[in-house]
Amino acid sequence: MNLTLAAMLMSAALTASAAAADDAESDRHALTLYSTMRPGAVTPELFRGGNRETVPGYAMVRHERTIPLETGRNAIRFAEVAERIDPTTVTFESLTDPSGTGVLEQNYQFDLVSQETLLQRYIDQPITVEQARGQAVESFNGVLLSAQRGLILREAGGGVRVVPDTAGVKLPSLPGALITRPTLLWEVSARKAGPHRTRVSYKTGGMTWWTDYNVAYIEAKGANACRLDIGAWVSIVNQSGTSYRDARLKLVAGDVHRAPDQPAVAPRRAQIPSALEDASTGFAEEQFFEYHLYTLGRETTLPDNSTKQIELFPAARNVPCEKSLVYYGLSQPRYGFGPNPMTDRDYGVTSNRKVDVYLRFRNAADQNLGMPLPAGRVRVSKLDADDQTLELIGEDLIDHTPKDEYVRLKLGSAFDVVGERRQVDFKVDSPRRQMSEEIEIKLRNHKDVSVSVIVKETLYRWVNWKIEKSTHRFERDDSRTVYFPVEVAPRGESALRYSVRYTW
Repeated sequence: MNLTLAAMLMSAALTASAAAADDAESDRHALTLYSTMRPGAVTPELFRGGNRETVPGYAMVRHERTIPLETGRNAIRFAEVAERIDPTTVTFESLTDPSGTGVLEQNYQFDLVSQETLLQRYIDQPITVEQARGQAVESFNGVLLSAQRGLILREAGGGVRVVPDTAGVKLPSLPGALITRPTLLWEVSARKAGPHRTRVSYKTGGMTWWTDYNVAYIEAKGANACRLDIGAWVSIVNQSGTSYRDARLKLVAGDVHRAPDQPAVAPRRAQIPSALEDASTGFAEEQFFEYHLYTLGRETTLPDNSTKQIELFPAARNVPCEKSLVYYGLSQPRYGFGPNPMTDRDYGVTSNRKVDVYLRFRNAADQNLGMPLPAGRVRVSKLDADDQTLELIGEDLIDHTPKDEYVRLKLGSAFDVVGERRQVDFKVDSPRRQMSEEIEIKLRNHKDVSVSVIVKETLYRWVNWKIEKSTHRFERDDSRTVYFPVEVAPRGESALRYSVRYTW
């Protein structure tokens, strides 16, 4: 339906009254973003802004502006707020005279101007309708009875006219209490007259952030040795329903149960390697309660319905890493202990052939890194020397990782190294409450160089076990997991055999 409002100019007066309390040049915005996104769970719909309700995150927003106040009661209108605002979190305070200024009443108005709200306000009131008749336009008056799926009018003679929703409508005036943007209203009592520097804070949905790590893999001298160049970028989505111009930006990394108020404290800043530090323009990291806070050293603009990317820290060069091949022969990812011993011969026998490739590095200052890493997706590429282009060799997700901890990435499965696991022997002796199993694992290497493979085995049949014989040494990792390091010659095959006895 086309609404041509004869009194639309009245909305300018409404906007002017809101602007009277605003000093646009003194406006300052600050945002602290929290993400509830699972790392790597970014869909194209999130970038296109299809559904603001599903954006996995929120922000604490703070607006600062100068507002003139009179002594006594003042009506303050604040129109530049997010559509996804949580009105129960709104606070208003005077920074100029905090002890002498108080809020008597607070309101949130969200009955925005639209054709539906306008027409609903004119039910049982006269309106003018314009309807095209070929090249001509027919105009007629009537009392609006209904605006559902077209217009129903009562004409002056008592007749009823049904008009399709393609008609144009002229309204005599703009109904009261309608606004063009979500608006906060306060009744404020001020002891001191004059310009007050004020701060408005609230929580809004429709905003989130995450980290993407771009890693270049470089082979180094030594068995399984490598180097990594690691860069990190922050992606920020704003679908809150408003834009934030020249805003101060903070990001909180950690599993925050609920959004805390931002106390006026100066947390101790963490020591960041100089290679990662550029506080004047990039992010500075600091410990904040049990989380980590990343503060951008410059202002940035976040338009509504937009995605912005900012470098989290300059690329860390030559981070030492270690490549490993791991074979886990069970077809299922893990087996847990049941209430009774697993005496079924065929349980867990199906073999997996894939040998997986992992990278491991330490997030430490002496390893050219050493900055708390927010959760995110890690993409690893390697340079193709023929055309000097980086080609993707794998990607994985990491959780929030403190400094000095190890990071382990799974890149995929080796093409030229395969494994085979089979059960050689199995016996159950129920009277003696024991069973024995013998496992053989074969690894075949189709490369022209030797490889080292770590064979992972889960001893899942019962809690009490003992490896009685083994062709290779092994290391016990936990109560049911062991690792066997196995060397495989170029274009060769290695066989591992071990026998285990379970008792109960």
